[in-house]
Amino acid sequence: MKPIVFVAALLMSATTFAADTQPEIVRPMAKPQAVGVKHTVRVFPEACARISGVYTGRPADPYTFAITKTDPRCAPRAALVDANKVKAAQSANWVFHDQVLIPSAACPTQIATVKVWRDSAKLAPPKLDAQGRSRVYAADAKAAEVPGAVKLPRFAVAMSLEGKACK
Repeated sequence: MKPIVFVAALLMSATTFAADTQPEIVRPMAKPQAVGVKHTVRVFPEACARISGVYTGRPADPYTFAITKTDPRCAPRAALVDANKVKAAQSANWVFHDQVLIPSAACPTQIATVKVWRDSAKLAPPKLDAQGRSRVYAADAKAAEVPGAVKLPRFAVAMSLEGKACK
C-alpha cells in the first residue's frame, strides 16, 4: 500500500511541475514569416504597447524585436518590464502567462520566441468612479511612477531567437 501512495505522490508532483512550465495561454506556433516582412508578435492593450519583429536575413542579427506604443493618446493600465531585470523566470512572484513562437520561412530551424510573465501580486482594482466604472486616470498613472503610490499590473517580457542558423 505504501509504494502505491509514494508513486501517486510522485506522479502528482511531476504533473504539478509540468503544469508550471506551460503558459496560461497556450497558442499554436505562428505562421512562418518571410525575411524582411514586419509582423506583430503580441499586443498588450493594457500597456498600450505592441511587440513587432522582422527576420532580417543578416547572419549577425537574424531577427529584430521592437516594442512600440499603440496610440500616443493611450493611457497604460499596466506596465511592461524586462523579464531579465526582474528575474521573472526564477521568481515565484511571476506567473508564466504566454509564449509566442514565430518560425522563419527561409530557415525553419530558427524560431523567434517571446515569453510573457505576469506579476502574481493580487492588486485591487481601482475604485469605482462616478459612472460606476473601474478606471485608471492619467493622474493615477503618473502617481504610479512614484514609489509607494498606486500599483499597476505588470508584465515581464523576454525576447530571444532560438535554433540553428541556416547556411
